[in-house]
Amino acid sequence: MRLTPGPARDIDLDRVDLFDLDLYAEGDPHPIWDVMRDKAPLHHQVLPDGREFWSVTRFQDVCRVLGDHREFTSERGTVPTHLGTDDVAAGVLLTSTDPPRHTEVRRPLGSKLTARAVKSWEDSIRGTIVRFLEPALDGEPFDLAEQALLLPAMVTGPLLGIPEQDWAELVQLTAMVTAPSDPHFLTGGEAATLAIAHHELVAYVREWVRTRRASGFEDDSLLHHLMNVRPGGAPLSDEEIALDGYSILLGANVTTPHTVSGTVHALIERPEQFGKAQADPTLIPNLVEEGLRWTSAACNFMRYAVDDVEIAGGTIPARGAVVAWIGSANRDASQFPDPHTFDITRANAKRQAAFGFGPHFCIGAPLARLTLRVFFEELLQRFGSIELAGEPQHLRSYFIAGMTHLPITAQKRLMP
Repeated sequence: MRLTPGPARDIDLDRVDLFDLDLYAEGDPHPIWDVMRDKAPLHHQVLPDGREFWSVTRFQDVCRVLGDHREFTSERGTVPTHLGTDDVAAGVLLTSTDPPRHTEVRRPLGSKLTARAVKSWEDSIRGTIVRFLEPALDGEPFDLAEQALLLPAMVTGPLLGIPEQDWAELVQLTAMVTAPSDPHFLTGGEAATLAIAHHELVAYVREWVRTRRASGFEDDSLLHHLMNVRPGGAPLSDEEIALDGYSILLGANVTTPHTVSGTVHALIERPEQFGKAQADPTLIPNLVEEGLRWTSAACNFMRYAVDDVEIAGGTIPARGAVVAWIGSANRDASQFPDPHTFDITRANAKRQAAFGFGPHFCIGAPLARLTLRVFFEELLQRFGSIELAGEPQHLRSYFIAGMTHLPITAQKRLMP
């Protein structure tokens, strides 16, 4: 979807279809969200097949839905692609589990991913990013969005314990999960694409665990650490490890590439912002936060109301599905003045909700922030200018906001 909104237009909220994939692949949902925040902060939609959901679009309401598991449970599914079908892994899969079990599994993993813990990986990450950027410096067209799909695997693969020969396949499978209707990832129909990707990813982690147990090999990788987690004092079963490993692989791979390409595109459109960041590298951490706000790569998450809940001037009935639109929350003018302006000096950019909110706040946020900071440090140090070399192509997904193609040409920076 376009991150810079087009001109304002008349919008009939009774006719809006927030599950229209064309809206995200070719259109522009931001003007719709603007109207929803103003006129219908709680919006109800019934799909042609009878499934229904409620939407919240204001920042405070999004945070409430994502932050309070007693009102809004994760244990029936958390992504809109599952709407109408309860998650069979509820209560086991990390993303589909509420506290206290969610906390018991998450806490020991989170201790490996604190800002202090990931700091020790900075030199390795920097070397990876330098190698990643090198091909773009020859002046020839470089498809940043397509190449960036592999970047998280290049960074996190060694940390997860995943061998390099498996990275490309796992990246493809995680993309199939999050954008099963995009022609770049579609295998048969949408349902078949999801089924294949789910099966292959869980099977991969299951085999990884079986091989590790058989060999007795131990290391400090995150997946191996998952084998030692003991929620409630009991170890996870191999199936539980496989499902939680699947969740970790998705989290590691699916959002950072789109934050990279979307932020670079914003800088291309606004060369004065590029020049400002290049002239003052101390702005780069804030550039990262503004890029996270601007792109909101995880566009939404879903929850289910436990009981009738009054919110945003209306009521969500018990067991009703509610979609919290992070992409809208991060453009809420009550929180971010002039929200459709990309401004790397924005004072409260770090308030953005791109990593979610509450118990399910992204466990890998410190690593993602480090990776993005190093990426833009190296890009701004090496590139004197960046231009589009073709039209961006947007991901066909209402769950992940991103690009499949962003052709660029770059000129080396001439150092004084």
